Amino acid sequence: MVFNYGIDRLDLDTVQAIAEGRIQAQLSAEAIAKINHSRSCVDKMAASDKAIYGINTGFGPLCDTQISPAETALLQKNLLITHAVGVGEPIAKAISKLMLITKVHALSQGYSGVRLEVVERMLKFIELDLIPVVPEQGSVGASGDLAPLSHLFLPLIGEGEFWQGKDSIPAAEALRQHGLEPLELQAKEGLGLINGTQFILSHGITALLKMRYLLDLADVAGAMSIEGMQGSGSPFRPELHQIRPFAGNIEVAARMRRLFKDSENMASHFGCARVQDPYSLRCIPQVHGASRNAFYHLKELVEIEMNSVTDNPIVISEEEALSGGGFHGQPLAMALDYTSIAAAELGNIADRRCYLLLEGLHGLPRLLTKAGGLNSGMMIPQYTTAALVTENKSLCFPPSADSVPTSMGQEDHVSMGSISGRKLNQILGNLEKILAIELMYAAQAIEFRRPNTCSDLVEENHAIIRAKVAKLDEDRLLKPDIDAMIKLVRDQAFTVNFALN
Repeated sequence: MVFNYGIDRLDLDTVQAIAEGRIQAQLSAEAIAKINHSRSCVDKMAASDKAIYGINTGFGPLCDTQISPAETALLQKNLLITHAVGVGEPIAKAISKLMLITKVHALSQGYSGVRLEVVERMLKFIELDLIPVVPEQGSVGASGDLAPLSHLFLPLIGEGEFWQGKDSIPAAEALRQHGLEPLELQAKEGLGLINGTQFILSHGITALLKMRYLLDLADVAGAMSIEGMQGSGSPFRPELHQIRPFAGNIEVAARMRRLFKDSENMASHFGCARVQDPYSLRCIPQVHGASRNAFYHLKELVEIEMNSVTDNPIVISEEEALSGGGFHGQPLAMALDYTSIAAAELGNIADRRCYLLLEGLHGLPRLLTKAGGLNSGMMIPQYTTAALVTENKSLCFPPSADSVPTSMGQEDHVSMGSISGRKLNQILGNLEKILAIELMYAAQAIEFRRPNTCSDLVEENHAIIRAKVAKLDEDRLLKPDIDAMIKLVRDQAFTVNFALN
């Protein structure tokens, strides 16, 4: 399969495959023609006496200052240099690469007026794995992600840094090593490069790719906890969810039914005296399902955004470049904040299940150890999940609800979507740890239900855990076990994808 920038439609799986080198991406003749036509329009406007924002004027509050053709190149260089004021740790190299890929796709649609030479240089960076170093802080998410995108494109003019392994190398040195000369940007190009939402977008893509797996894993963890508690399978019957048909709820209930299919352990207590389970068990479809609904909403918006043009102004003819607010990050920022709550809630309910498994109810020993007193068993890892849950709650403040005016009031409402995207990924990182501990607890609880066996899927995932973490009989250092569980989660080693029949 070959993906054509600016022509074909990106989706979550395609952008991941391009980033991982599993799909070749290229500029087709059609895209090249669109890029060249857009550039020719800019050249005509730049040579005219009419003031056209972003082409022959200054930027932001200097939009009423006209720039002569002779000063154009210096203006574009100054634009990148003055806006590259990001601070903090660098974002992951993989996110910087996603920024490059999605920016190439946006520029190749023929509305940005950037020369073909510039787009081709960006493609050369991707081909050579020359990925720029981008600081994580400094974007307010309107006028696009100005500071991060400036850092992303400094190497085009021989400034900034590239990743080299875990370290960085000056861009000028890396360009020399590959026989590449720095480019001199022309009219509109600096603005076309640094206006856009690719920082917010790439954090959204990264979060969705991680959350997709964690949603599935949360169902597996919940099912294993129910097996350990010998909870009821009745709350997952289709009749209950057909009359409240939220898509996420229906999907989770179906997944839970499959996870309990032919379970000897579940059948062993059918018809017992217990009437109801606590909410963290019986409301899994409603809670996990609501988080899935948020995921689907964010995915829809991210896939719109990754196929959009978000710089400003956009070139629509030889006479007109239309200035508006296509760079504003609010459409993604609000959804990223909503999804942050959804991700945090997956951890919240998982912690409650951890607590239940420790209480010594329904035939389980207290603290999941038969030698309580001398042994603390699995008491303390739940302290860790509790701490992570509260940390996630503190990260759920919605940055999109805030706005600090910038640019002398010209940019007087901003999205703060870059912070929303970063915080969502922090929450998901904590969720990985919470689910790792729940899975460790659930595997221990299932040991006390032997010789009963669980479903094939639960047994398969139980075996994955036992290959790395042994049953706890007497107290031992649990940190290595927890670390091993977290690695299994991050490596996406669990069986979470399966047919629902």
